[in-house]
Amino acid sequence: MAEALYHPELGYYTRPGAQPFGPEGDFYTATQVQPVFGRLVAQLVKQCGEEHFIDWGAGAEALRPFFGSYTAVDARRGALPDRFRGFVFANELFDALPVDVFVRRDGVWVERRVTFQHGEFAWMDDGAPSQAQSEWLARYALDQENFIIEVNLEADRMLAELASRMESGWLLAIDYGVTRRELIRFPEGTLMSYRRHAASDGVLDSPGDHDLTAHVHFDALRASAQAHGFREERFESMASLLLRAGEADRFASVLDSPEPMAAGLRMQLKTLLFGMGETFRAVMWRREKAL
Repeated sequence: MAEALYHPELGYYTRPGAQPFGPEGDFYTATQVQPVFGRLVAQLVKQCGEEHFIDWGAGAEALRPFFGSYTAVDARRGALPDRFRGFVFANELFDALPVDVFVRRDGVWVERRVTFQHGEFAWMDDGAPSQAQSEWLARYALDQENFIIEVNLEADRMLAELASRMESGWLLAIDYGVTRRELIRFPEGTLMSYRRHAASDGVLDSPGDHDLTAHVHFDALRASAQAHGFREERFESMASLLLRAGEADRFASVLDSPEPMAAGLRMQLKTLLFGMGETFRAVMWRREKAL
């Protein structure tokens, strides 16, 4: 998955000329719904009393015009500032991290690895989990036979690095995912392929030519953030987050434009609140400077 997404020459996100987003790509993110999304996020940052906006994942470049102080950090290849404070925005970052896949066989967890047979990639069950993976599975997986789940330890590593560099401020993650209680709906796992705005379970087909993503396990992500010193403020739908951002003036400043542009902005707001807004979830954490 790491090679398929991030190989410097062949990776889906990193190959020359890669255009994964928008109508010519394979999927949309909330940052493509502009300028309404940018205005709402800017209001939220202002409400939090922060001036420096850090785009952690470098996937929200479209938001740059809404902030006087904007820093883009490629979470896979770029380093965070040594010591900083501000508002860190992780938009669909954690779902794009490489995962390890495990299946429950005869009461034990077995890793699902990728092999090459008869001219194509295929799954094979081979290998036991490491101690860290075993602890993760014991805490966050469902103990059911033939159950498949993705283990994401990279998210914890990234949060640890962020905590080591961030003195104070806020962290906002927007993504789609599940809690442990909701895993029952995904007995075959959540690893999916996206191509031309259509989802498929053919994740081993044509590596590098389509997006690969796994649902964020929010229970694991939230516990990891807390363990690294972030205090959770809210866990909610993206719609709820954006409603709070715009409720102060009932979205007047967000929709302030002459017709017919205002009509387009209202449609963008509707998409954010009633379409994507109920699909995506948002978690906000606060990091306070140690005394």
